[in-house]
Formats: sequence, C-alpha cells, structure tokens
Amino acid sequence: MQAALAGFTLGLSLILAIGAQNAFVLRQGLAQRHVLAVVLTCAISDAALIAAGVAGMGALGQALPWFAPAMRLGGAAFLIWYGARALLAAWRGGAAMGASGAAEGLRAALLTCLALTWLNPHVYLDTVVLIGAVAAGYGNRLAFGAGAVVASFVFFFALGYGARALAPLFARPASWQALDAIIGLTMWAIAVSLLLH
Repeated sequence: MQAALAGFTLGLSLILAIGAQNAFVLRQGLAQRHVLAVVLTCAISDAALIAAGVAGMGALGQALPWFAPAMRLGGAAFLIWYGARALLAAWRGGAAMGASGAAEGLRAALLTCLALTWLNPHVYLDTVVLIGAVAAGYGNRLAFGAGAVVASFVFFFALGYGARALAPLFARPASWQALDAIIGLTMWAIAVSLLLH
C-alpha cells in the first residue's frame, strides 16, 4: 500500500504541470469533442510508458544514444507546427464553445493526442526514466507502478471532464481566442526548451 501511494503521489506531481498534452486535453474537454477517446489515449499511453519504466526499460536511452536527440527534434518540430496552428486560430478569432473544433474528427484528435504524447521527450523522462528509477528503490515495484498509472487515469479524466465547469466562460469567442493564444505560446515555449537542451 505504501509503494502504491508513493507511486500515485509521484505520478500525479509529475503530470500536474501544464504542457502540450494537458493543454490539448483541456481544449477537447472544453469543446466536448471526443473527450473519452482522448483521455483514454493519454492514460493508456502513460500506463504503457510507466510499465516500461518499472520493467527497467530506462536503459534504452543508454543503449541507443541517438534516441533522445531524435525524439527531442521530432517533438520540437511537431510543437512548433501545433503552436502555429493554435496561434493562427487565435488570430482569426475563436468560435463559441458549441462550434469550436467541430471540423476536427475523431481520427485527427487521436493522431494529435498520440503525437503530443509519444513525440514529447519529457514524457519519457518522467515516466520511463524517473518513475522507473524511483520504482527500482521499492520492494514492490508493481504496486508503485500501479499507483502511478492510477494517478494518470485520475488526472486525465478529471481534466477532460472537469473542463465542463469552465463551460460558461468559454461560451464567448474571445475566451477561445485567449485559450488558443496561451496554448500556442506554451507549445512554442516547450519547443524552444527542447531545442536548447
């Protein structure tokens, strides 16, 4: 029980920071577009990465020295594109909550979600490397990993479905413009940090 609680606490603390993936989930939750599919994709992806870390796959980066730089460049390129897309949407003007994102189908939403998850080197550092390393210090690594996985599911479901509480604010197009601008600038800031490492 102690290992599971420690895993839950660490997993939740790592995922709370606003980043590309969380901003996307928030936006989908506000627009009420494919929320279940998006939060499940994020949580299951996290679970797979945490499981890899707990199983000892953190050594992959040491075995393949080119892996981390390639992920960093690919992730930065994607974030620059996605940030530009969000800033363009902010510049053109937001739609009301009911219409925003209407053209984005399930396939596009899931592909974006997968890219924001699997092309982000920070996700690997947090899940595979850090959680894997900390789990190694616990006698019951499985319980520790399970706690971290539960934290991911709790967080993503709370973020995706909890966004409904902000619905009255996002009934105005100007609110969507502000959110898109914040998301675009966040993506670009993360991209710059990836390129400078």
